[in-house]
Amino acid sequence: MTRQLISSGSTFEQEMGYSRAVVSHDAGGDWIFVSGTTGFDYASMTIAGDVVAQTDQCLRNIQAALAQAGSSLADVVRVTYVLPDAADFPACWPTLRRYFGDVLPAAMMISAGLADPRMKIEIEVTARKPGPATPSV
Repeated sequence: MTRQLISSGSTFEQEMGYSRAVVSHDAGGDWIFVSGTTGFDYASMTIAGDVVAQTDQCLRNIQAALAQAGSSLADVVRVTYVLPDAADFPACWPTLRRYFGDVLPAAMMISAGLADPRMKIEIEVTARKPGPATPSV
């Protein structure tokens, strides 16, 4: 089994010592573990004040990490949403449906504090990209 580390270029990754995503390669395919991802635009290190805009940016950040791993949102099998204010979650649903409506991954929402008070949502995903099919004998 080999590992591929993926970075978004975010300063948070170096400061805290983690990767945006880790790909675990094995004979059956690739598991892609994307770290909790917030609504920061990593190019400008800015964040919108609105939970819906942050949700959209989170998912664009996740898409970029998955693309670096040779994967996409279509491969997501599990998603965890963390929001400091659970009452904000329903406002995110239309955006989540836009990204995951055809994928329908297993999901969970947790209400908990986040590292920066500007953060209104953090999203973590696990994806599975199958390896080549093994010919049957």
